Amino acid sequence: MNRDVRITQVRITPVAFRDGPLLNAAGIHEPWALRAILELETSDGRVGINETYGDAPMLALLEECKAHVLGLSPFALNRMEERLRASIRREKAPAYTLAPGSDPSRNAAKAISAFEVAMLDLQGQVVGAPIADLLGGAVRSSVAYSAYLFFKYAEHHGKPYEPDAWGEGIGPEQIVAQAKRMISLYGFQSIKLKGGVFEPKHEIACMQALHRAFPGLPLRLDPNANWSLQTSIAAAPELDEVLEYYEDPCPGLDGMAELARHTKLPLATNMVVTSMEEFRRNVQTQSVKVVLSDHHYWGGLRATQQLARMCALWDLGLSMHSNSHLGISLMAMTHVAAAVPNLAYACDTHYPWQDEDIVVGGRIAFQEGAVRVPTTPGLGVQIDRDALAKLHEQYLACGIRNRNDRQQMQKYDPSFTGVCPRF
Repeated sequence: MNRDVRITQVRITPVAFRDGPLLNAAGIHEPWALRAILELETSDGRVGINETYGDAPMLALLEECKAHVLGLSPFALNRMEERLRASIRREKAPAYTLAPGSDPSRNAAKAISAFEVAMLDLQGQVVGAPIADLLGGAVRSSVAYSAYLFFKYAEHHGKPYEPDAWGEGIGPEQIVAQAKRMISLYGFQSIKLKGGVFEPKHEIACMQALHRAFPGLPLRLDPNANWSLQTSIAAAPELDEVLEYYEDPCPGLDGMAELARHTKLPLATNMVVTSMEEFRRNVQTQSVKVVLSDHHYWGGLRATQQLARMCALWDLGLSMHSNSHLGISLMAMTHVAAAVPNLAYACDTHYPWQDEDIVVGGRIAFQEGAVRVPTTPGLGVQIDRDALAKLHEQYLACGIRNRNDRQQMQKYDPSFTGVCPRF
């Protein structure tokens, strides 16, 4: 085994893939989702891969980071992190954001994560071990994911796009039908609904319909901080016997702390606990009981393990947040989730909403709502070059360089402002 290898090339390929007209607090998904595919080639010809955000600022950030990674050993994770933190300008963090992945104050963490996963993929190839083993070993052979439901329109606005097989999802009956279809296809054993779109009484009615249709199945509702504190408190009694946890209904840690006094439900977040500084304050305020991690903006797989240990220390639950992603991200999530003993909740994933991928063998399979942990070296997936070229061509042609759900929603409703909270 030769560990005396160095990173000699860094390739960054932006891609675009079809996304559905999924509604959320910020507006509606655009017809194309963007990601960046990262490849690190070594002096002995190995290639480590990863997937991360693909908007224009992230692509520029990755380009800036390339020079600081070239020449490093794939095992020099600490040196890589040290270099990137020193080179990336620190931005002031907002009080909270609808999309932590787009927050420039997390640029260092996002860049570190992007290169860390690709370097871990290389490490696994060199020593012949899956990434889960490099993280201490898998404690489970498969990782459970949750059915992630969305309110949605039947089609995108404007020029014709390929038909959306999921159809409209607005009323309770349609949401229940969406859940039944997703569970029949993938076998999920818990359900989450992305809320913050319609009046709270409508979204509560949808959760109650899911509760009747799937008795005993864990349910979650995520209004994305689009409900005021008063609205969140008023809704709590109707949700207390329905939900597994109540995710980000109102803005801010102070708001969540006050809400916690008015509900029996554990509060969950991927919005107000997104750094160790926020984690410390959450412990002080006793606001959130379930943290939804995301290695893309927490700083990587090792940082996710650190977060998991902190959650265990303070008796907090742990799950995982998701955004529109491809199979490489799904595999990275699966490896770290497998290596975290106290991951007590099924993870979020947007993956069922996508129908394209760039990994050899096609889309990753779910069995009874779970993804099996790879046992092959590294991430356990490789890039399909033809598929990568196709999705890169889609990126070049789609015209989108920065995701803007609010602007997209204004094509349907010119009066839409995106002001939050709205209810």
